[in-house]
Amino acid sequence: MKNTGARTCGAVHVWGVRLRERLEEASRQPDRGDISITTVIIWAAGITGAILIAGTIAIVINKYNGKLTGL
Repeated sequence: MKNTGARTCGAVHVWGVRLRERLEEASRQPDRGDISITTVIIWAAGITGAILIAGTIAIVINKYNGKLTGL
């Protein structure tokens, strides 16, 4: 069980090194082209709206299907 503490310390050290490297890279390249939260919200709202519109159309067509067959 003595190795567990050494493994934990090693993992924490590796994690710290990787975090430091990522922070240094982020400071060198501030605009990495990451997608913004605003873009995600706009896409989610657009997809939700499209699903609602398609669902409404499907409900209306099913409701009036019998009345539309004679046209």
